[in-house]
Parts: sequence; structure tokens; C-alpha cells
Amino acid sequence: MTNELADTAQRELRLLGSLSPAVRKRLSRSAIVHTVAVGTVLFEQGATPTFQYLVLAGSAHLFGRSREGREVVIEIARPGDLVIPAAVVTRSPYLLGARVLEPSRFLLIEADAFRAAAAEEPELAQVLVASLAGQFRRMVRQFKNLKLRSSTERVGSYILALSRAQKSPDRVVLPYEKNLIASELGMTRESFSRTLSALQDDGIAVQGDTILIVDAARLAAVSALDPLIDLD
Repeated sequence: MTNELADTAQRELRLLGSLSPAVRKRLSRSAIVHTVAVGTVLFEQGATPTFQYLVLAGSAHLFGRSREGREVVIEIARPGDLVIPAAVVTRSPYLLGARVLEPSRFLLIEADAFRAAAAEEPELAQVLVASLAGQFRRMVRQFKNLKLRSSTERVGSYILALSRAQKSPDRVVLPYEKNLIASELGMTRESFSRTLSALQDDGIAVQGDTILIVDAARLAAVSALDPLIDLD
């Protein structure tokens, strides 16, 4: 790797803020920053990791695929996230594939180098444990969301979460195609659209991919917000 690439990688590793400059420098020797186009598949489920991916900008949609080819979105990795580090550190096949659905940038660290550094550098081991713990908590919240809530509650709480993320109390813009959002919420596109339509009696107005929040209190009431699911 050239000095320029190493310097760029080291700057981007600041997203792992608790790492010392020495550990960042070590990782940067085996890392590269990669800009990824929309539609790119980072890896398929069943593949053996060759890199540890860190999301710098954009996102990676983690999906599962059945033998018949049906796909469902399981998780979305966002800036600052390590992408499926459990597979990297255990040298195990990915249980999910990853696809990029918006212009994104990733830091790619060679898997062998990442494993060696995690085994030898306590700082990186702590970052790794924190990342795995955060992903576990997100997966539990997702599981509870799917198992304990009605379709109305899932869609309503999703809209309110978007409102917080987009810092827009009066309206949100759906970030992806409706079939992808529906998949993340454990629904069909048709069911998602029907639920959006029904929620127009409970605090929202739908204008294409923009949703106006006309009565946030009413929407929150029908969404049955739960701090153990919606907030961490």
C-alpha cells in the first residue's frame, strides 16, 4: 500500500475512536478505502471473509436468501459499523450477503491482519466486543419488533424512528424502495402499502415516498412505542 493510501485509511479509522494512533497505524497498513456503486454486492452468504468492512458513508443491506431465491433484509449496517465481524474473527462463512443500495464508502481491512490485531491489541479487542454487543442488541430488538408487534405498530414505529433519524418531526422521506422496507419489517410490499394507507386515519398523510406526520401523539399511541425496542 502506498503511503497516501495508508494515510487515508488511518484517517478513516478514527471512526473507531477509542483506538490509539499506533493501533490505527497498524491496521492502516492492511486497509484501503473503497467507494462502492449502487447495486454492488460486497459478498454473498456462504462466502469466507477476505476483508473486515467498516462503513464510512452510506450503508450495507445484509440479506438472507432461501434456496428458492427469495431474499429478505435482516439488518442494515450504517456509518461506524463493522460489517458482520463475527464471521471475520471466527473465519466462518457469512450467514448473510451484503448489498449496497446507495452511494457508499467502506474501509476494507484484510481479514488476516484484522484477526491478528484483535488477538494482540486489547484496544481493538474492546472495540470488537462493543461492536458485537451492539449488533446483538439490535438483532434482539428487531426480533422483538417482528414477534411482538402488529403490522400497524411496526410501520408506525418505523416512521417515528425515521423522523428521529432524519431530524424532521413533521415529515419523513422513505429512504429505500417500499419492497425493501417491507422486507426489513417482515411484511410484503402489499401489506406495507395497506398499512400505510390505514395509518392515514391515525396521524399521517402519504404523498408518494414522503410521509407527513400530522398528529405525532396519535401515531405514537397506535405504534405502542417501547423503550426496550425503539431506543437503546
